Amino acid sequence: MVVEGEEVPVLFVGNDWAEAHHDIEIQDAEGRVLVRRRLVEGVDGLAALHGLVADQLGEEDEPDQVLVGIETDRGPWPQALIAAGYTVYPINPRQVARYRERHSTSGGKSDSKDAHVLAEIVRLDRAHHRPAAGDSEVAEAVRTAARAHQTMIWMRQRTVNQLRSTLREFYPAALVTFDDLADQDALAVLAVAPTPAQGSGLTQARVEKALRRGGRRRYVAARAAEIVAGLRAEQLPARAGLVPAYAASVAALVAVITTMVEQTQTLHEQVAADFGQHPDAEIYLSQPGLGPTLAPRVLAEFGDDPDRYADVRARKNYAGTAPITRASGKKTVVAARYVRNRRLADALHQQALCSLSGSAGARAYYDRQRDAGAGHHKALRALSNRLVGILHGCLKHRTTYNEAVAWTAPTQLAA
Repeated sequence: MVVEGEEVPVLFVGNDWAEAHHDIEIQDAEGRVLVRRRLVEGVDGLAALHGLVADQLGEEDEPDQVLVGIETDRGPWPQALIAAGYTVYPINPRQVARYRERHSTSGGKSDSKDAHVLAEIVRLDRAHHRPAAGDSEVAEAVRTAARAHQTMIWMRQRTVNQLRSTLREFYPAALVTFDDLADQDALAVLAVAPTPAQGSGLTQARVEKALRRGGRRRYVAARAAEIVAGLRAEQLPARAGLVPAYAASVAALVAVITTMVEQTQTLHEQVAADFGQHPDAEIYLSQPGLGPTLAPRVLAEFGDDPDRYADVRARKNYAGTAPITRASGKKTVVAARYVRNRRLADALHQQALCSLSGSAGARAYYDRQRDAGAGHHKALRALSNRLVGILHGCLKHRTTYNEAVAWTAPTQLAA
C-alpha cells in the first residue's frame, strides 16, 4: 500500500562493510541485480557509490527513494550515507545471519552474499526494521563522549584488577592498606614504593609528601600514619629473585592507572560540557537516580530523535526493561530480555538502584515487587521499566520529573 504523497523506493542497496572495503549490491523494485561492486573505504569509495546510484536513478527520483541496508549506523561511512539523503536501515548482524539462512542452509558466507541479503531485507522486509534515527548533532556528541568515558572506566577497572592480582602474589600488605587501588592515595604511595621492602621502609614524612603530591589536602598526617602502619605489617615474602619483575609490573600498572584516572576526569568534563548544551538535559537530570554521569549515558543511548519511539512500549522494548513472553503449547514463561543495548541496560540498572534512596515512590514500588515474591534483581528490572515509562512521559510532555505526579496513578506489578 502506497500512501499518497509518499516517495516510492526505487533502488535497494545492500552494503556489507569492512575496515578497508565495502561490498555493494544494488537492486531494483523487482529484485533484479543492477550492480555488484567492491568499493574502497573512504572518500573515493563513497564517491564511487554515489556515481553508481546516480547512474540508476531517473531524473525525477530523489535520494530518499534509495534504501540502504547496512549492519551499523556508527562511523563516517553510514553518517555520510544519511547526509547524502539516502534512507539508511541499520540491521542487527544477528538478524542478517538469520535472514541469510533463508537463502542457504549450508552455512556458507561471503561479503558479496551478505550485501545481497542486506539488499533483500530492505526491499522485502523493511517494514520490520527502523531507519537510522535522526539524532541531533548535540546528542551524537554526548553519545561519543559518554561512551568513551564509560569505556575508559571499564579499561581502568580491568587494569586495577590486574594490579590487584599482582600485589596479591608478592605485596599483600598493600591490599590490606588500600581498599581502592585507583584511589589517589594508593597510586601516590605505590608509585614511590612498588615493593614490600620499599613500603615497609617509608617514613611518615615521605608518605605525607607523596599524599600531598597525589592531591590529598585534608587529614594528611592521620592517613599517612595509617599507611605506614599498614605497609609495615608482617607478610609472607616472595622469592627474592622475582621481586624486581613484580616491582616493574607494579610500577608500570600504577603509571597506566594514574593516566587513566586523569583521562577519565577529562572525558567526564567533556561529557558534562556536551550534555549541558542539550535541551533535554534538565528533564534527564530531574529523573530519580540520574545524576551527571548516568543522565548523559541514558540520553546518549536513547538518542533524541522525536520519531524514534512510537510509544512508551517501543522505548521500553529498546531499553530491554520490558519482559518477554515465551509461549509454546501449555507452557508460558516470562523472562528478562538479554539481547539489548548493554550500555543502556547498565545505566538504567544503576538508575533504579540509586532511585531507591532518592525517591519515596520508587522505593514503595520496589517494596511492592518484593512483597509479591520478586527477587531483588527482578524487582529492580520492574522498577527500571517503570522509570523508563516516566522518562518517556516527561520527554513527551516536555516537563521535568514530579514525584507526586509520577507515582499517583495506580500501578500494577510488572511480570
